[in-house]
Amino acid sequence: MTDPVSRTILLLDIEKYSDRDDIEQAYLRRMLYDVADRTLERAGIDERLRLRADRGDSVVELIDANASVTALLRALLTEVPAQLHAVNRMASSSAQIRLRGVVATGYVAVDEHDGWVGSDLNHACRLLDAQLLRTALRERRDDFALCVSESVHTGIVRHGHAGIPAEDFHPVTVDSKNGPLRAWLHGPVPGAADDHSEKGGTSVPGASSGERPAPRRDQPGAQAPGSQAPEAHAARPSAPPAGAVFHFDGGAPTFGGSLVGGDQHGVSGGQVTGDVHLGGSGGESA
Repeated sequence: MTDPVSRTILLLDIEKYSDRDDIEQAYLRRMLYDVADRTLERAGIDERLRLRADRGDSVVELIDANASVTALLRALLTEVPAQLHAVNRMASSSAQIRLRGVVATGYVAVDEHDGWVGSDLNHACRLLDAQLLRTALRERRDDFALCVSESVHTGIVRHGHAGIPAEDFHPVTVDSKNGPLRAWLHGPVPGAADDHSEKGGTSVPGASSGERPAPRRDQPGAQAPGSQAPEAHAARPSAPPAGAVFHFDGGAPTFGGSLVGGDQHGVSGGQVTGDVHLGGSGGESA
């Protein structure tokens, strides 16, 4: 086996490839190769600077570390969507091609059977196969969803190079057999992915706000929108009420473990007398 060499790793994969018949799959493979070749050519990366592996519904490119990753990302963000749009506007529904893409960097060795070996390559493949990236493509009108590794974001994306808007990339953590993998997704984080988006460096399920889900209206304690919030009387010890409970611990009141947003003023004797907004929903009690 050769010594591991630093490479840029590019992966492109066709969505719903196995759903097509043989003729359609052959057509999609030709389109995939055309998109990859034109994109790399646009980035100034010719065939002498890359190795290609065919994976049927996907293609893997090992690119020389001296090739510009900035130019590659810029080409992926501009050239790939333009090419896919041009192809799909003239193609039948069964011949539409949509792609997932991953860009990563790392060390890769070549074994005696011309196989590629390296944990960085394995991690890139895990990102490509992540449910989050699949869901991101499925939820978009665009025909391309791109994810980059933490190293690519740190070295290139976060610096805001021309044509690579850093604010369009969002931190995510995806689950894999190798454990959680941090990465950066270009475009909106999907709202129903099985993996994780990150806010403030903390992983939370999907793209949710991190708050508890609202109770169903047919459950005890649930309130209809616009209904009045119950008052809390700290001076009346009794059995716990069946509805919502306010907790006063010397600070801001909380509702079911979540902070009560809005104005809390004129508190006297443990009774809230101002406008109270629960969870920012806009519901008020007078």
